[in-house]
Amino acid sequence: MRVTLLGTGDTTGTPTVGCDCDTCTAARERGLERTRFSVHVENERVDESLLIDFSPDFRYQFLRDDVSLPDAAVITHVHFDHLDGLGNVFRVLDSLEVYAADETDPKTGKSVAETVDDDYHYLDPLTVVPTTPLEPVSICGLEVTLVPVDHPPLVCYGLRVEDPVTGAALSITGDTSYDIPEASLEVLADPDLLLADGIVPADLCEYHPIGGRHEDAEGIPRTFGTKHMTREGALAMAEELNADRTRLVHLAHYYPAEEAFDEPLAVDGEEYVL
Repeated sequence: MRVTLLGTGDTTGTPTVGCDCDTCTAARERGLERTRFSVHVENERVDESLLIDFSPDFRYQFLRDDVSLPDAAVITHVHFDHLDGLGNVFRVLDSLEVYAADETDPKTGKSVAETVDDDYHYLDPLTVVPTTPLEPVSICGLEVTLVPVDHPPLVCYGLRVEDPVTGAALSITGDTSYDIPEASLEVLADPDLLLADGIVPADLCEYHPIGGRHEDAEGIPRTFGTKHMTREGALAMAEELNADRTRLVHLAHYYPAEEAFDEPLAVDGEEYVL
């Protein structure tokens, strides 16, 4: 299983357009970037690949990292930075199965699968496959399980991707607070590689209108506001899940420049063979 981190940034990416902060400046000077979130998983046994989320930067990411076009895809939720790149498949792919959760979102009255189907009804190559969370499905020769996480006000999902032959496992928290349900934690546990949402350092919670949540024993917030884990929360989650290796993703440009590109903060283009 070859995992390529196509996009490791939050909704604005790093560098952010029009921003001359120290972190965005350092990224430009060092030739580093974090585009909007997307992960490419290639199953070399069957020569097929799975794309997790469609970044608005889809075209650029695939040209830059020279990865194969996906044979199938998973959408974790309907925020634009995870979905709106789907239009890029027009006249690029002849067919594509897109897996998305079948649970109705109380906020929208539709499931993720229904939203994708409605919003992209004009894409003839697209076949949306409604998928029940916590029930594994076989995609590209891999066992994929969507798991509910906590990203209010919309439903959102993390996932586990496991090779049934080798046992290699990738877990992705998805966009989430630290309050991931226990049933989801059980599925995500013991991965070879964990990609965990760690949008900002915990000390920046003081600048959020509602502060931080889910403090640890030392009072350090593990959730920034309501929607995302802090760096400290993501690392605590990695420990709880017993991850063999952890990379933090969905990172904002608010990390101070002197630590914005330190381990274990991911940047675009990283590749891992599990």
